[in-house]
Amino acid sequence: MSLDPKTLLLAALGVTFVYYLATTVAGLRPFRANAPSWRGLAIGAVTNFFDTLGIGSYATTTAIFRATNSVPVERIPGTLNAGHTMATLVQTVIFTKAVDVDPVTLIGMIMAAVSGSLLGANSVARWPKARIQRGMGLCLAAAAALFVMQALNLVPGGGTAIGVTGVKLGIALLVNFVLGALMTIGIGLYGPCMLLVSMLGMNPVTAFPIMMGSCAFLMPAAGARFMRLGAVDKKAVFGLIVGGVPAVLVAVYLVKSLPLTALRWLVAAVVAYTAWSLLRSAATTEAPAAAPAPSR
Repeated sequence: MSLDPKTLLLAALGVTFVYYLATTVAGLRPFRANAPSWRGLAIGAVTNFFDTLGIGSYATTTAIFRATNSVPVERIPGTLNAGHTMATLVQTVIFTKAVDVDPVTLIGMIMAAVSGSLLGANSVARWPKARIQRGMGLCLAAAAALFVMQALNLVPGGGTAIGVTGVKLGIALLVNFVLGALMTIGIGLYGPCMLLVSMLGMNPVTAFPIMMGSCAFLMPAAGARFMRLGAVDKKAVFGLIVGGVPAVLVAVYLVKSLPLTALRWLVAAVVAYTAWSLLRSAATTEAPAAAPAPSR
């Protein structure tokens, strides 16, 4: 009996889940010492709730971490990749089953994103603090601009296609490769991937299994690397996992509609402020110490 591509993809997702579970359990020991706070659980729930609706979780989580000063900036990229994986895996299973997408487009874009992340994780985990601040600040500024464009309906509305071929497929693979690499410095893939899919003339709904599948396969490997390098906040990772999964199920099965335009304006404002604060911190970190006054 032959298996269709979607079934094979879900089987591969199962293998990925086992790998993620094994590496995460090993990395979070001892569990009692790394148990999350109520604030950590709340952050996981809120960010993954809106993530399931297509808002994305990386920009919002970074903004909350910065506002609460709960995670050192140099550990934010690793914490995002390791902590949001479980919720993303759940999202991927749900949307892959529910949404019809051309298998070549779906699997190709997922593989491109994973390849990009594998090149990025090793280098980003060793970056100095100022470089991470600057990189995240610039990417978050771009994310804020994207949210504003979406709120103003300035981005393409998309078409009806469920896949692409030829030059369009090549563009899709290249851009998703870059987006996969950018995830390792804490910029989410969801917003840009939605824009990409719409610009290529695809049905915007097809972005959900593409972007969630891309993240589900690239995040476990990147998160495991960050975990091994000690570049994560373990309590925050635990909170994102435990708080995130129930929030995904609530968003999928209970929420029918939300004022997403208003939410995008709010997220844009918060993300823009966070980008500004990160860039300012990077400039301060890199500023040379003042030269001593000459003696007389």
